[in-house]
Amino acid sequence: MRLTEKQIGSIRRIVGDTAGPAARMRVFGSRLRDDAAGGDLDLLVEFPAAVEHPAALSARLSTRISRSLYGRKVDVLLLAPNLRRLPIHEIALQEGQPI
Repeated sequence: MRLTEKQIGSIRRIVGDTAGPAARMRVFGSRLRDDAAGGDLDLLVEFPAAVEHPAALSARLSTRISRSLYGRKVDVLLLAPNLRRLPIHEIALQEGQPI
């Protein structure tokens, strides 16, 4: 995984502060490939309960994490009982690595 311990800690802190302690995170996509270079950060954030205002939450997380990564593009995908589950969620769950 092409994230440092410091970056992972920052992501965990931001998600916990913004989305609450019950949120779980998985990195998926190109950041898992050590042989790749560049690329954005694809992050799945899972919730055990319904999420209010998911678009705003996703945007807020993406912006805050991007700032902590010095402007790196961050795509945040949310998964909660009240949100529609799409094929990309299955990919993120199968291939993603918890952080």
